[in-house]
Amino acid sequence: MFVIFLRSLIFNVLFYIVLVGWVLAATVAALFSGRAVVKVAKMWGQNSIWLMRLICGTKVEFRGLEKIPQGPLIVAPKHQSMWETFALLQFFDEPLYILKRELTWLPVFGQLLLRGGMIAINRAAGVKTLVEMARRAREEVRRGRQLIIFPEGTRRPVDAPPNYKSGVGQIYVDCGVPCLPVALNAGLFWPRRQFMRYPGTIVVEFLDPLPAGLDRREFLRQLSDVVETATNRLVAEARQEQAELFGRVPSAVPPQVEPAPKPESEQVG
Repeated sequence: MFVIFLRSLIFNVLFYIVLVGWVLAATVAALFSGRAVVKVAKMWGQNSIWLMRLICGTKVEFRGLEKIPQGPLIVAPKHQSMWETFALLQFFDEPLYILKRELTWLPVFGQLLLRGGMIAINRAAGVKTLVEMARRAREEVRRGRQLIIFPEGTRRPVDAPPNYKSGVGQIYVDCGVPCLPVALNAGLFWPRRQFMRYPGTIVVEFLDPLPAGLDRREFLRQLSDVVETATNRLVAEARQEQAELFGRVPSAVPPQVEPAPKPESEQVG
């Protein structure tokens, strides 16, 4: 495990050093257009995947690429780590995220997020946030963009009970476009709020799109069912691989105490 720790240290240091370079490149791109900023972000994501494979021995397999629709779309990935926030960008023409407002307060980086057309929300504003988020999302998606929204609102530890928020259902209904569910097992290799980066194979699986026109409750039920079923299968595959690599599954995810669910009016993720 010392070798894995050393590789993780080298990767983490290089990841943030390289990020500074990409931020500078995006700052120059911002002088031209928001689309140029997004293009730089895609290149950063691909570079980060390559860097993690080179240093940590973490490979990536993307399944179901043929299922990605063209045009306006809602993309609903499982959210286990920081990894998927940059790794999925490359597959969409005009991707955008809904993100917490505090990220836009970061010097330079926050301004680049806004320049790229990302939607910043104040999570403390409750129902008012949900209404504004849905309005902005509808406008951007109808312009032909692909909205990447994590349906649980925030990163969840591997094996944590699913906690799908009502906000994604409202956005789906308002936008009137298909939704692409995405399952993954990245949390076993880039654990949430941890230093270690593990070797093995991250698998991302694009699932069959859910058609437009479902009611909100049925949409959330179907989305949760397909994403959780596929994610559990991918996590089991990864654990088998890790057991073969290490002779056991690394304790990458410590026991978590689940917070009490938020009231419905606060579920805006």
